[in-house]
Order: sequence, then C-alpha cells, then structure tokens
Amino acid sequence: MIDQTPIFEKKNVLVTGGAGFLGAHLCERLLKEAKVICVDDLSNSSIQNIDHLLQYPDFEFIKYDATHHLDLSEFPELDKFSIKYQGIQEVYHLACPTSPKNFQNLKLHSLHANSRAILSTLDLAVKYRAKYLFTSSSVVYGDPDDRDMLQEDEEGIVDHLSPRACYDEGKRFAETCVETYRQVHGIDTKIARVFTTYGPRMKLRDGLLVPDFILDALAGHDLIIYGDETFVQSLCYISDMVDGLVRLMHAEPDISIVNLGIDEPIRMVDVAQKIIDMTGSTSRIKFEAPLEFLTKKGMPDLTRAKEELGWIPLVRLEEGLRKTIDYTIANKEMLDLSDQRM
Repeated sequence: MIDQTPIFEKKNVLVTGGAGFLGAHLCERLLKEAKVICVDDLSNSSIQNIDHLLQYPDFEFIKYDATHHLDLSEFPELDKFSIKYQGIQEVYHLACPTSPKNFQNLKLHSLHANSRAILSTLDLAVKYRAKYLFTSSSVVYGDPDDRDMLQEDEEGIVDHLSPRACYDEGKRFAETCVETYRQVHGIDTKIARVFTTYGPRMKLRDGLLVPDFILDALAGHDLIIYGDETFVQSLCYISDMVDGLVRLMHAEPDISIVNLGIDEPIRMVDVAQKIIDMTGSTSRIKFEAPLEFLTKKGMPDLTRAKEELGWIPLVRLEEGLRKTIDYTIANKEMLDLSDQRM
C-alpha cells in the first residue's frame, strides 16, 4: 500500500466533475497547495470554467467518464505527477449532473455518477490509500416537513421510485458506498452534505435561479420563480463552500459527515428583488409551477461544521450577488455562447 504522505513537494489530488461550477472553483483553490488532476466528461459542464487553469504545470485536465474503470497510468500526460511512485493523496468526487431544466435527459448520467462512478473512484482511493470526499446533497434528508434544522444524524425519507430518485436516492446509495468502503477498507472518507450554492461560473439558462435572475434582469425580462412567495433556499456563496470542503478533507478521520450551507432561510422573491435593484432593472417577478428538480429543502444545522471544522460562511448575500452580477456582466457574451454549445 502507498502511504498517504507525499513523496515529493506537493500532494496529488484528483477531482472528478472538476470542470463544473463547484469543481472548477475547488480545483482553483487546491492549486495553492497541490498538483490537481481534473477529470470530467463535459456532459453537463464546460471547459471554459477551467480555461484559466490549463496554463499551470501543476494542473492537468483529463476528458474522461469516471463511471468507467479509472486507471491513471493510462494517461501519459500524468507522468509529470509521478503517480507511479507518489500515488494519489486525495480524491474529491463531485461528478454528478445538477441540471433542473435538463434533468430528464441526464437521468442515466445521474444514476451512473451515484453508482458506477462512486465505486470507481472509491476503488482508486483504496488502491492509493487516499483520503476521499464525496459531495452528497441536502436531498438525502427528504422532505423537511416541520423540521427547522437538519442534523447529520437525522434519517430522511426519500421516494426511491420517484421521477427524480436517480438523484435523491442515488445520493443516499452513494453515501452507503462511501461508508461501506470506510468500514471494510479502513480508508479515511468524508461526506459533505451540500446545500444550495451560488456564484460565478454557474451554468446559464439551466433553471438555476440566481444566474437566470441576473440574465433576465439585465435583459429587462420577467424574473421567474418556480414556486410561490414562500419558496426559500439556503444560499451559500461558492468560496465559502469550497473552504468547507477543503476543511472537511483535512479534518480528523472520525469527522465523516458534515452539513455545509447557510442556516438562515432566504426567500427567493427577496433575492430576485435584490438583483432587480442592484442591476437597476425594470423587470418584474412572476411565479410558475416548480420544476421537477427544484424541491423543497430544509436548513442545515451547522453545529458540527462550526465546532469540528471551525467553519462558518463569511460572504454576505449582497456581496455574493454583487460578485456574481459583475462576473455575469463581464462574461455574458462568452457565457451565452458556451451555454448554447452545451
């Protein structure tokens, strides 16, 4: 077995789904301390998200479907990372489509990401005795009902035959895989239960409310909320979420499951109005029936994250929205073209 201590000056880290919204920001952060291998099949992400990282010698992008057996020795471009001698020290498994509008077409992708890909990447972690982090989701708690704050030890109820079970039950099954490998193989595994996250590089026109709100406000179109005025979400800014993931990966082995998000409910109608005001738009807010992928979610209890990771979200909503708006304005034409190609 290869020891977890890096042989050379920097550790090797693998990120699946690394060209996605969350993955790209995570890869950027990890480059400060590691050599990063980004694996993504681009089925629901964009190479533009990592264009600025391709110039770095400590970063390598591999277009590959992680649902297949992943043998890093098959990629000669990774020779510079000396994996044969050093191995991999950390694996972040993020790969899984989260597209509200294109959910139907990506059902099998979601199913495979939460089954085949989870086993493929866990096998890799066992091979190299690497630390392993899986980005699960708040959907594993099921319908929050009257529960105010969701704690990690709570058991949710999910309809395993529902139209979106490939994602909801898929995440629960994936968590089972992670915990089983932890018990059987003794590897250090982490499960991050990620609540709704926003920021620059979110995919456009995909049913993700914040970027769609911004584009519609800039164009003077109606801002559509898929629900009513009571629709709330936990909105965590991307840099805070990435910080939480890295802290969790570095945590002691007995810290295995942690909620990451904002523990204050934010009404989406208030978010829409803030964006209208911040962009000086004349847009109006309208309500439509909820999308299948957008379901009611509860608020995370952050006690464990705060006490065990020393983590709290720092970016206020207004600051996060301003950064997201500024990025969208600066990159609107390029992002529109990218979105049309995908």
